[in-house]
Amino acid sequence: MLTLQLAAALTIVGGCNVFGAGDRQLTIGAKSFTEQHLLSEMTFHLLENEGYNVRQMSNLGSNVVRTALENGQVDLYWEYTGTALVSYMNEEPIADPPEAYAEVKRLDKENGIDWINLSDVNNTYTLLMREEEAEDLGIVSLSDLASYVNEHPNTITFGTDGEFANRPDGLPNVEETYDFQFGAAQLRQMDAGLIYEALYNESLNVGLGYETDPRIDRYNLIPLEDDLSVFPPYNVAITINEDVLAANPEIEEITKDIAEKLNSEIMRELNYQVDVEGQSVSIVAYNWLVENDLIDQ
Repeated sequence: MLTLQLAAALTIVGGCNVFGAGDRQLTIGAKSFTEQHLLSEMTFHLLENEGYNVRQMSNLGSNVVRTALENGQVDLYWEYTGTALVSYMNEEPIADPPEAYAEVKRLDKENGIDWINLSDVNNTYTLLMREEEAEDLGIVSLSDLASYVNEHPNTITFGTDGEFANRPDGLPNVEETYDFQFGAAQLRQMDAGLIYEALYNESLNVGLGYETDPRIDRYNLIPLEDDLSVFPPYNVAITINEDVLAANPEIEEITKDIAEKLNSEIMRELNYQVDVEGQSVSIVAYNWLVENDLIDQ
């Protein structure tokens, strides 16, 4: 199945974005959501600006793009430390972002893959509240939420999908770490995509989300600070074939400003411009590069 999907992706993208002449040819992969498309597009512009012949392979599943990197059909793409550690390497999550990055970097050496340019963009789990209600209740962090729930039992409704509600490293881990528990009657299990609007409509007090999701800004929600670091980091960094990097070491320098200038808040705003305002990925990515003096207009 992976081979068929990959072949289809190669056919589709290859037909639209053919290499030019020259030796410095690269293929950038991307998963099938806006954030990945933006990162791929930014990388495309910077590398093309430096004389590389670049094509993009987008809309690939996580396992597909990872396999493509391992097989050399993709040269590089932006990956998340938590995804690699847990899903590809079957390791336990690591709470500290630099430690998680160092570990995936170490483990992937045996796969012929290098990790470069770790970013502050962290698309990890977060618990969300409406900004106004959080301010009224004095809740800024998960420790604040735990204290409020313990002092006011059975008053806070929490929206989550079924997986997070039941997996050991999900809600049970949050409740154990922060020493509180939502009452069974206060839990609302629903599709993850419905939680944001349910918070906005005041059907929920707290809901599960992801830090770079643009609906946080669309619905005036705030992520509660994970002050005890219960959620593993999903920081994004470039994964690249080690032979490609060895032959083109300047790639690390060319792309480092993307990692250094982006964070979760900025990434969420860029996602917002695409997913909510309806702007094109290409325009949003290009404008951000120009605004940050990374390419000339």
